[in-house]
Amino acid sequence: MTADDIDLGTDLTRAGPAEARLVGDITADAFADDPFNLWLVGTRAGVRGIFLPLARHVYVPQGFCYHLGNDGACMWLLPGQHADFGFWALKKLQFNTLFRGTRGAVRRINHTVPAMEAAHPTFPHAYLFTIGVRPASQGKGLGRKLITPVLKACDRARLPAYLENSNPENTAFYRSCGFEQSADAIHPEPGSPPLVPMTRRPR
Repeated sequence: MTADDIDLGTDLTRAGPAEARLVGDITADAFADDPFNLWLVGTRAGVRGIFLPLARHVYVPQGFCYHLGNDGACMWLLPGQHADFGFWALKKLQFNTLFRGTRGAVRRINHTVPAMEAAHPTFPHAYLFTIGVRPASQGKGLGRKLITPVLKACDRARLPAYLENSNPENTAFYRSCGFEQSADAIHPEPGSPPLVPMTRRPR
């Protein structure tokens, strides 16, 4: 499955370099109160400091990202795409974690990344890194509008999709889209909020 197999329709726009900051800003706004990400870096500013460089330097240039106006955005990696953390992405993440996060944020990230990698499936799949709708626009069905085009393409290609659910409040939504917990919850450190691996088999 490639980007050409995904029909975004007329409301969704694939993000290029000029929209990378918008994608990161929407995602940071949507994840501002996310329990796992707040535990990870400790502050809303720290959450923003992670998602902006990830959108700009990693997922928009290397993955498949799109937005719904100023209201919502998704960051995916399709089969064959990989998140390569280059020099600038790492520098921005390190700086923002140190100066916008709380004490211990670097340690928590260093424990989280390998734990996520260990749980990540090895079979071909589409990876949903983030889906986010700004708080002011939530409750209007925009999340389903955002996620549906790639899931439909996965069905046509007979391809699974995978994500890590960082907020228990989103479990019902993901299940309604066909995702089910597929491994034990990830706890990078004792007492951390759960990060739940979920896989969707093609329909």
